[in-house]
Amino acid sequence: MRNSVAQRAQVIDDLAAERIEEVFASRKPVSEPIVRRIVGVFDGVSILTAGVVATHWGAQGLDWQMPSLAVLLGTLLGVNFLHFFGAYGFDRFARLDDGVSRALLAWTLTLGTLAVAAYVAAPIGGAGSAWFMLWFAAGLSLLLPSRLVLFHLVRKWRREGRLGELVAIVGAGPIAQRLLRHLNESPSSSMRIVGVYDDDARSLPERCMGHPIRGTIDDLVDDARRLGIGTVIVALPLAVDRALTDTMNKLSLLPVDVRLCPDAFGLQLGQIQVSHIGGLTFLNVLDRPLRDWRWIAKEIEDRMLAAIILTLISPVLLGVALLIKLDSPGPVFFRQKRYGFNNQLIEVWKFRSMHHAAQDTNAEQLTRRNDPRITRVGAFIRRTSIDELPQFINVLRGEMSIVGPRPHALRAKAGTLLYQDAVRYYDARHRMKPGITGWAQVNGWRGETDTVEQIRKRVEHDLYYIDNWSIRLDLKIIARTMLGGFKGHHAF
Repeated sequence: MRNSVAQRAQVIDDLAAERIEEVFASRKPVSEPIVRRIVGVFDGVSILTAGVVATHWGAQGLDWQMPSLAVLLGTLLGVNFLHFFGAYGFDRFARLDDGVSRALLAWTLTLGTLAVAAYVAAPIGGAGSAWFMLWFAAGLSLLLPSRLVLFHLVRKWRREGRLGELVAIVGAGPIAQRLLRHLNESPSSSMRIVGVYDDDARSLPERCMGHPIRGTIDDLVDDARRLGIGTVIVALPLAVDRALTDTMNKLSLLPVDVRLCPDAFGLQLGQIQVSHIGGLTFLNVLDRPLRDWRWIAKEIEDRMLAAIILTLISPVLLGVALLIKLDSPGPVFFRQKRYGFNNQLIEVWKFRSMHHAAQDTNAEQLTRRNDPRITRVGAFIRRTSIDELPQFINVLRGEMSIVGPRPHALRAKAGTLLYQDAVRYYDARHRMKPGITGWAQVNGWRGETDTVEQIRKRVEHDLYYIDNWSIRLDLKIIARTMLGGFKGHHAF
């Protein structure tokens, strides 16, 4: 009786294994990077084709520069704008409204930029405007339907289980178990685990962290050829160098990507890359938040916007300065030492909002509601954040950014604790220049810090901004500050 039950169980297991192999073999995985590249090429061809059609039908009578040059420039600009607004993120394809809105925004800004440039070079007239509108409509007729097609394709691929590359794990020991536990807790749509392979498979349980142990490394070689496995992750300890060498030699016969999983410490490092220095390979554990072109882009953004904003608000600055002088004796500006980039001290400029004799240069005492130290004009400019506007001078001088972690005073406290004592790794927020506004401020973590939790949340948001910086995020923060910064909140 027991033998028959065991035989029946073995038959069920064999059928299940065969079914798994049928599914993997019959449904070839869809490569997300290749799909993104194809969509990018299609978008470029669509913009170019729409421009050629518009030129053929609507460029007669134009007396400004050659439309063909504008079409080529628009194609390059359009594809870059689509990349900039995240239109090629694979998750965008699965959300029709998101994909369409990003494509529409990128295309609108592309032709808007070209129209402004053409107008500056030479007035385009009615014929030029009609040509632009025709190109815009033709571009939309190609870009938007492609998003609809992608939306349905992605849904179909997900139903069929074809999204994601087939991945095999080598090893069933502690390193592999930690790896699989992490992958189980953070499932990725771009990865489908075929199973686990280990040369000791016969003496191991049937499953490892919920995934079937399918055989030895030799079995993996056969399965990789039959099932189309694309990536093999070797999760063996570095100490077993003989086993690692044999495994790598066998895998070198296959057209697959082989990745070596680090030990327990390496798994805690998160996403890291490698560098090659002096012929050796090193793990990139931490990088500067801004380097190379990112640093240049941030500097250009800060200096240009600061110069434009200071020019536009100069009448406001003069008016506020006059009101401060009329309201109470003392200087117009209040300058305070604060921590800047890399913990260097900078002198932050603000409009004076307190009586001159009651100023607290080290922020020993936090401001409160109805604080008697604050002047009548000071209450208004603090409530509307106008007192922060002179900090654009700091931006022009290169000491601050428009967007970044807010600079804190030397003796600022959360309750009774100094900020650096209240939050571990507090100084990590000084890896970027401080900003006039920031991610923490637009998410409500601003103003008084009565508790340690308030400053912890502020630092948490600052570190998120540093790790995820982009020009797009900066523009988003600036827009949210402009919308919410003058509605009775101290948003900066």
